Amino acid sequence: MGGAPPGTPDWAIWAPSPNHGARRGGRAVDMVVIHYTAMATAEAARARLSDPAAQVSAHYLIGRDGALWALVAEDRRAWHAGLAAWAGECDVNSRSIGIELDHPGEDEAGLAVPYPAAQVAALEALLADLRARRAVPPERVLGHACVAPGRKRDPGPAFDWRRLGRAGLAAWLDPPRADTTPGDVGAFRAAGAGGGGPPPPPKTKHKKER
Repeated sequence: MGGAPPGTPDWAIWAPSPNHGARRGGRAVDMVVIHYTAMATAEAARARLSDPAAQVSAHYLIGRDGALWALVAEDRRAWHAGLAAWAGECDVNSRSIGIELDHPGEDEAGLAVPYPAAQVAALEALLADLRARRAVPPERVLGHACVAPGRKRDPGPAFDWRRLGRAGLAAWLDPPRADTTPGDVGAFRAAGAGGGGPPPPPKTKHKKER
């Protein structure tokens, strides 16, 4: 399997995925995109993120027990955001680190499932490490729903953006007031954070990309 590439946290399990490419146009990493797997287990998610036929991947996968797998070297372009844009950038994959959280999204009744404490603590440790090494600003730590509104919902309403905001690991906007205009409410909902979350970006046109 070989050793982990430079920059990989020393507590991560190196489990390389073949699904990645070069970052395009010399783009530097200045974003993090957080996802949930919407799968039954971390093992199933890891298998899919390493399946060449699936053509999806992420740099990191965090299990419900806090285990951290590194799947793609940080200097490579993982395939996690898909059709996405943020603040004028339409190639989100070339600018970001993708983090998958082993999480079902919703239970059988369609209700949001809380994130386990061990998993949240592991995410906080990884985000703090990325901030120290790559100087990713809190306002560019985003959910998949932020960069692909209307198409994606993760990390969903159970994700605690406020906690990350208080720790200085992400930006937080309070929920809109009753007198907020409909357009502003839509922007907050697009952030996918249960009524609050990262600030919405300027409108940009999307282009299809892996």
